[in-house]
Amino acid sequence: MSKIRAAITAVNGYVPPYVLTNQELETLVDTNDEWIVSRTGIKERRILKDADKATSDLAVPAVMGLLEKRGISAEEIDLIIFATATPDMVFPATANILADKIGASNAWGYDLQAACSGFLYALTTGAQFIETGHHKKVLVVGGDKMSSIVDYTDRSTCILFGDGCGAVLLEPDTEGNGVMDSVLKSDGAGRHYLYQKAGGSLNPASHETVDAREHFIHQEGQQVFKFAVTNMADAAGEIMERNNLKGDDVTWLVPHQANKRIIDATANRMGIGSEKIMINIQKYGNTTNGTIPLCLWNWENQLKKGDVLVLAAFGGGFTWGSVYLKWAY
Repeated sequence: MSKIRAAITAVNGYVPPYVLTNQELETLVDTNDEWIVSRTGIKERRILKDADKATSDLAVPAVMGLLEKRGISAEEIDLIIFATATPDMVFPATANILADKIGASNAWGYDLQAACSGFLYALTTGAQFIETGHHKKVLVVGGDKMSSIVDYTDRSTCILFGDGCGAVLLEPDTEGNGVMDSVLKSDGAGRHYLYQKAGGSLNPASHETVDAREHFIHQEGQQVFKFAVTNMADAAGEIMERNNLKGDDVTWLVPHQANKRIIDATANRMGIGSEKIMINIQKYGNTTNGTIPLCLWNWENQLKKGDVLVLAAFGGGFTWGSVYLKWAY
């Protein structure tokens, strides 16, 4: 009997309608379009402006569109894994909230937090539930309302992040397609360079933490860039070497959209040209857990059955990794 692998059988995404351009950011902080584009590749990002909307509200249209594409009902979903750094609440899990909103009454679920690498962690975890044979339909969601934790007076971070969500459906495959291998890493020593200081059990919310603006993203850009350039490229290189893949074998690199220079460094390490890289950072900025599934959504009509994809990411924590998969439809 052929080995059961977890294949992506549907993908969909959603970004909110409001566009925050570099030109608008110029009115908020001391920056300019040329500076932002030359250092990050970002021209604009999407923002969920509704004050009463949260990350789960980004996920609902993404998932409902996915279910419609696949021709299945929400009741058929066995498990929801929601990768997010901006859950609706500390608890209950946003996966549970999403299940209720879409009517996935037979699914259990949980949130997974690994910063910008969360979608890869969730995809790999979801694949293992399929491979055991116990689950037939696993929904893996990656999404964030990053605008809820961005300080729009901090020019070093407010230019980077946007809001968005993507989702994939995993189902069993015996034709040799699906998730083939993964390399996942973490190093907690990196926690000092990219973090949200307050809001957890170490520094619970108080007047002092709010006044000190400690509920926003803090990043030491140079340190993060240095680690990301090296480790994201290394993870992609490692998965290729482990599976005897050459640059010519890879159909697409699907990188986390944090910085155009980090993406280019990863492609160079893999020995692939720019024509094989999925890039939408110019439109959406860094949507954290949403970047990779949003790329798959944007490029879905160019993907063919059997295409070889390498997914790669780096995030706060530090976390990083890569996934090798073969497209199944």
